Amino acid sequence: MNAQAYDQYKKTNIESVGLGKLLLMLFEGAVRDIDNAKEAILNKDINLAHNEIIKTQNIILELISSLNMEYEISNQIFNMYEFMYYQLVIANAQKDIKVLDEVRDLLCEFHDIWEEASKKAGIMKAQGETLPSQGLNIRG
Repeated sequence: MNAQAYDQYKKTNIESVGLGKLLLMLFEGAVRDIDNAKEAILNKDINLAHNEIIKTQNIILELISSLNMEYEISNQIFNMYEFMYYQLVIANAQKDIKVLDEVRDLLCEFHDIWEEASKKAGIMKAQGETLPSQGLNIRG
């Protein structure tokens, strides 16, 4: 598969998933980028490490932009995302694997929370129940 066809496949895949799945994909991408950055640091590839951390920061910015600030919990989530973002700035400046691990752990926790919430939401939809008001949404 050539690069153009692969890019089109990825775009179609992203456009066809639900919003909850899209959030999970963002968390998974951020974790993957942190893992790549850690490996690059260990291999002394500073440019690659920098680029992977920047990719993670961009994902965090996307997560921040997806927040619906009408809900009280959104402020708390915003603070966590902001904390992770600035930890990534520190990790990038110092090439600090320990800081990357801390951010990775938080991202995994968010992923697991959203995965569980998505499962519960899917069960509720299947049973015809209405969903409770969520603190986050993705602008579309």
